[in-house]
Amino acid sequence: MSDIELSERKKQILKAIVEAHIAEGEPVGSKYIVENRQLTCSSATIRNEMSELEEMGYLEKPHTSAGRVPSELGYRFYVDSLVQHYAMTANEIAEINNILKSKMTELDQILENATRLASNITNYTGFAVKPKFVSHSISKFEAISIDDYNLLLVMILSGGAVKTKKIRVSEKLTDGLIDKINLTLNRYLSGLGSEDITLPILMEIENELGADARAFGPIIKVIYDAMNESETGDLRISGLNRLLQYPEFSDSQKFGELLTAIESKQEILDMVSQSSANDDVNVIIGSESSVNVMNNSSVIYKPIKKNGRTVGAIGVIGPLRMDYAKVLATVEELSDNISNIIDSDIKSLTEGDKNAGKQD
Repeated sequence: MSDIELSERKKQILKAIVEAHIAEGEPVGSKYIVENRQLTCSSATIRNEMSELEEMGYLEKPHTSAGRVPSELGYRFYVDSLVQHYAMTANEIAEINNILKSKMTELDQILENATRLASNITNYTGFAVKPKFVSHSISKFEAISIDDYNLLLVMILSGGAVKTKKIRVSEKLTDGLIDKINLTLNRYLSGLGSEDITLPILMEIENELGADARAFGPIIKVIYDAMNESETGDLRISGLNRLLQYPEFSDSQKFGELLTAIESKQEILDMVSQSSANDDVNVIIGSESSVNVMNNSSVIYKPIKKNGRTVGAIGVIGPLRMDYAKVLATVEELSDNISNIIDSDIKSLTEGDKNAGKQD
């Protein structure tokens, strides 16, 4: 249903009802709107408008109340057309910056912290999704000397994640050899998948390294393994118990079914992966979800991307009457911060580990 089909007055009334129901959790009547909203119309007019909104499918009338509550269609219209931008507080932004910008070398650590932050800030359940990867290419290599015969190999995957492996070699690791290893790896193997590393390429590398080629055997094995490490999709949850404070989840059977779906992970992983191709915040309301037991829930999440590829997603699960404005702003802020971290920490990681290796 388009915006044209709702008058400005109907939009104001619908917005007032949605936001009042989000705040109080109770059906909203015309008296509340008259007393709490600056609408220049009578209670009778508001009642008529509410009746029409109900007929149009935007509102529902619980049997035990004279007031109305938003329907799924009402929430959808609110999210798409009426919700106002939520300005995060300085404390909320500082909390995100302080936690996320501590040095972290793995995407797993970043998502773990982000999930907890999403729950703490919104007072709903935070979640993070790490998609399944089957084969990787490595966009950059950085070999760092630890001691005479051990090096740390930092591999920046094409999706933005970082893997680090400690490798022992038989050749003594001089500064010249480390430089040669870095130059050779990045020249011949950067951007290739494991299936692209052919025998002719390996022979070229051997010729390039000359007498130092013996040091390359253990390194190429580690690179092959890193490229082919199969990662199953993972779902991380924080603050699940927060849902229990909302009446919508007071039914123990329904909440148990929701718990089962979350613990089994696959349905939610599939739901997120189906709509993670774009860069936008996704809002899935009630029965729009492919997970049947989430009919009384809303899910908001945003993919985390690096170089156009999805490397994860951060989101929130809550009741239909969640504070959409705050959740949208929180998910957006978290996702943007994580993307920035992936960009900046790759450089700081290699520089920091290089310095650490020299100190050792």
